Amino acid sequence: MQQDPEVADRVRKVIADAGATQREFARRIVMDPSKLSRSLGGTRRFTAAELARIADTGGVDAGWLLGTQLPGTQPYGAQHPGGPNAATSARRERTAAAPEGGRPLQIVRETVRLVAERGFHAVRVADIAEACATSTAAIHYHFPGRDDLLEAAVRWCMDEDTARRAARVADAADAADELRQLIELQTPRTPQQRWQWSVWLDLWAEAARSTAVGRLHADYYRQWRATVADVIRRGVDEGVFRLVDPQSAALRLTALIDGLATQVLASTPGDDGTTPDDMHEALLVYVDATLAAPRPA
Repeated sequence: MQQDPEVADRVRKVIADAGATQREFARRIVMDPSKLSRSLGGTRRFTAAELARIADTGGVDAGWLLGTQLPGTQPYGAQHPGGPNAATSARRERTAAAPEGGRPLQIVRETVRLVAERGFHAVRVADIAEACATSTAAIHYHFPGRDDLLEAAVRWCMDEDTARRAARVADAADAADELRQLIELQTPRTPQQRWQWSVWLDLWAEAARSTAVGRLHADYYRQWRATVADVIRRGVDEGVFRLVDPQSAALRLTALIDGLATQVLASTPGDDGTTPDDMHEALLVYVDATLAAPRPA
């Protein structure tokens, strides 16, 4: 069944009014940019939950997006899988002070924080609702099931990680310096870095059991390894790295980063386990031994 093309037109208007690019708006509603593109192009239907997040983020009525109601009237009731209670909850929230970035992003951020503290399977929807000062019905309005929420959490972590890397290496002197910056960023020294790694480890375990999250994980790792391979390739061109196959070198280096970070997180302060300094030194020694161009005699 094809979706009314006017729905896509209304969503385009919401994006334009938000002053965002299509990709940026997809990030705000925690949606795969390619899915948003296909839905706008008419080859894929928006789900009810996606329309709810679009409406919330754009500050419009979800019923208006569907063409079933006028702007400002009773929003999205029984048609939504969350039911009329979820719609009523969401409507009340729109009249209150909106959380920074909108309710969908708040839900995802709090989910990730709770996952880092307790592990995914120990986090209940009621816990997320309490952290967001809202109702469980409102959580289900935006993310009908735990799989939807997990996929959104993984996507948000991916976007945040990519943004941090871009900011960290922006002023790197050369490819060798850029690789050192990436290694430092991946070393879990600070509480925030340990928190990020804790989230990744828990979500990776879920990826092994969830096809949707597994695909996201595979896509993210392709991007991450491609980033490292590109840095190595440029280092070879600049003469700071020896002649190596960038793809193979990136595979080995990223695997070493993952393994060492896991050891660091599994170690208790004061024991004989792997420390962040151990990890950092091991990675730099590895890069120097396998990648760095020989110094002139």
